[in-house]
Formats: sequence, C-alpha cells, structure tokens
Amino acid sequence: MTAPTLENNRVKLIPLDLSNYKQLITIAKETDLIYYSPNTISTPETLRDYVQTAVDGFYNNTTLPFIVYDKQLQAFAGSTRFGLVNHKNKVLHIGWTWIGHDFQGTGLNSHMKFLMLQYAFETLKFEKVEFRIDERNKKSRKAVEKLGATLEGILRQDTVMSDGFRRSTCCYGILKSEWPAIKSNTFKRF
Repeated sequence: MTAPTLENNRVKLIPLDLSNYKQLITIAKETDLIYYSPNTISTPETLRDYVQTAVDGFYNNTTLPFIVYDKQLQAFAGSTRFGLVNHKNKVLHIGWTWIGHDFQGTGLNSHMKFLMLQYAFETLKFEKVEFRIDERNKKSRKAVEKLGATLEGILRQDTVMSDGFRRSTCCYGILKSEWPAIKSNTFKRF
C-alpha cells in the first residue's frame, strides 16, 4: 500500500510519520480528547509511541496513518488512519480518529471520512469499510451512523481501557455496494 495524500477544498490528509507528528503535540494534550480510546497521547512521549505503532503498522502493510490539516483554519487538527487492513478479504477499518476541540463540529470530520471512504472503495477497490467505536461514545456513534454506516453488532467487553475498564465495542460497516448511494446522498455537497 502506498502512502497517498488525500485532499479536497476543506482538508488535507498527509501521511503521518515521525517527521511530522510533532505538529500534534499541543492538540494531543487537550483534555479528554481520546477518552474512549485504550491509547494515551497526552505527553510528547506517549504521542510518539502512538505514532511509532502506526508507522510500524504501515511498514507491515496493516495501517495507513494520516495527520489532518484543516485548510479552512490553516492548522493541523489531529490524526486518523486506516487500520486492520485485510488485503485478502478487501476489508479495512477507519478509526483512531481524533481532532482538537476547536475542530469538532465544524464539518471537518465529514470531509475526512469522505476522502477516506472514496479512497478505500474507488482507489483501493476494497469491499467493506468498518468502524469500531466504544459503546459509550454516543457522539462518534451518531457521526458514523450519519455517514450511512450500519450497526452490525456489539462486541461485549472486548477491549481493556487504560484505566482497566472493559469496554464494549460497536461494530459498524459500509459495503462497497452501498457506497454509491451514500456518496450521492450523504456527501452530495462535496
């Protein structure tokens, strides 16, 4: 898998690596930014470890991480990635997404997801995109449902959080056959 830059008039998704992750240090310190994630990014060291894991996955052909640049605000906003990439079955996940509080609710996330879904279905020719979200994270669940993803089930107490809590994970999916309708209905303004 190559590391493309994905871009439209609102957002630029640039491959994330150890040469550019420092642009995110200030944002990563924001309170409760990734509360529903089992990861920690609140210090420069934990952010570097987080990015190193993503980069290792890229070299193992299982992840494709991005740093998010908001073209409207002319600022780096956060990070997202393709992960759990299964080339044989043509299935991948979109997730590990976090953007600073100032960027939330601005439409930036919808632009990010559009570019990623378009790339997954139209360039990579994958058959399915999945999203996994903490059952308690109502905001992210609503956002993924608004994209047109279908709740396929809940994995009960499948992920241990950093505080020891065992979260349940909601599994959402979009099939390649559903993408044309989602693209024309949900993303018609893009």
